[in-house]
Parts: sequence; C-alpha cells; structure tokens
Amino acid sequence: MIYAEVIGDPIGHSKSPMIHRHWLGQLGLDADYRATPVAPDDLGAFLRDRADDPEWRGCNVTVPHKVAALDHVADPGGVRHSIGAINTVFRTEDGTLAGTNTDAAGFWSPIAELDLAGQPVTVIGAGGAARAILWALSRVGVGPVTVMNRNVLKAAALLSQFGLKGQALPLGPAVPPAALTVNASSLGMTGQPPLVLDLSALPEDAIVYDIVYAPLETDLLAAARARGLETVDGLDMLVAQAAVAFEILFGQAPPRDRDEDLRAALTA
Repeated sequence: MIYAEVIGDPIGHSKSPMIHRHWLGQLGLDADYRATPVAPDDLGAFLRDRADDPEWRGCNVTVPHKVAALDHVADPGGVRHSIGAINTVFRTEDGTLAGTNTDAAGFWSPIAELDLAGQPVTVIGAGGAARAILWALSRVGVGPVTVMNRNVLKAAALLSQFGLKGQALPLGPAVPPAALTVNASSLGMTGQPPLVLDLSALPEDAIVYDIVYAPLETDLLAAARARGLETVDGLDMLVAQAAVAFEILFGQAPPRDRDEDLRAALTA
C-alpha cells in the first residue's frame, strides 16, 4: 500500500493523519498517511531510508525540521532562496526527493479576502513557519511589519531577507498596534512554554491569528476573544496547507466540500 506521513519531534499532537485519512477515505484511495517521530540527528538517515521504499510517496515536515530538511532534498522551486524552509518532501518522476512549501498558501487561505496593503502586521517567531508567513505577507504589500522573537538578530535578518520594512523586537508581553497579529511560533502549544501577551494596544477591528492547533483554543485566542477581536485558529491553516500537500503526495485534489465535517471530527 502506498503511504505518506508527517515527521517531526514531537509529533504525537499532529492532526495531519486524521485530515489526510479523511480525504483518502472520501476518494476511496488505497493508501495511508501516518505520523512518525524523527529526531533531528536522524533526519538525513530517515529520508535516505524512505527514498528506497517504493511505496512511500513523501512526507510533511514540521518542527524542528523545516529548515534542516532543505539540506537533504532537491530544491527545484528555489525554496531555499525564497522562503528558506520546506514543509513537504515528495518523490519526483525520476525518483529523487524534492522539497516544497505549502505553509504560505495555507496561511493565506483563511484571510485571502482581507486587504492588508499598507496595514501594520506583527509576527511572533522566526522559525520555518514564520518564514513562510513573512514571505506571503511580502507578496501583498503589507505596511510595517514587527517581528517579535527571543533572538532579535534572527528576527531582523528575516525582515531584511523578505524586503519588509518594520522592526524587530524582543519577545515580551506587550504587542504593538496592528491590523493582524500572528503567532507563528510553537509557544502555547501543548508541551511548549505558554505565550501570554497583552493585546490592549490592538485596535477593535484587529485580527489575531494563531497557527497553533493543539490546543485549538490557545491562551492567545482566548485573550483575543475576550476583547471581542476577530480570530483565526490553527486548524484553518493546517487544513489549507494539507490540501495543497495532499495533491502533491497522492496526485489528486482532496474533496473540500465537506470541510465542516472534517473540522467537526478534528475538534471532537
């Protein structure tokens, strides 16, 4: 049976198997999708081993491998020099492994109708997911961007890399006024340190977006809802990026007409 999987460390929280198996069942495909823990030191050996498995179609890549995985696969789309991180590894027609990134499309999908041109945005984090998000924001002409991260120099480097005007700030409780505030870090995720922010400076029409989906109701989203702000949770991005990856891995577009049923299953 052909299969794909999601790899990371940790990976037990991942909802990707439920999403992909839902679509596989809807399409009646004889295939599987799994979650596999892979430690950072084992990443290269894991990919070499999978490359020899004819049933393996590829994998999604999550924390902490999104940048490191680039060193082990081909990069036909030039992701290294654009986003700088991948979240999907797939087998090409000649059998080699290649990487791409569906996070940018997944991030943008839930907010595609917003007009953020010239609007201030704050992004928390400077890892692989933040790279995809900042790349997407750079394509729509957002206003000044504030990147908050424990390593300020890393945050400043990302602003420069993506040609964004703004500022890099150390991660602290107070966030600056912004039309959109995005947590692109793993803070607040089950098993990770909490993310506690003071949202009092945000305008009443601000949107707070948290890419963390375990738990779905993060402290950040709870604080935003307590203020009556519009929110976007991590499942929206997860399902949207998974849809792009599913077509790459299994060669068919997933059925999206039952997303409400899928979301209900994911939150049960």
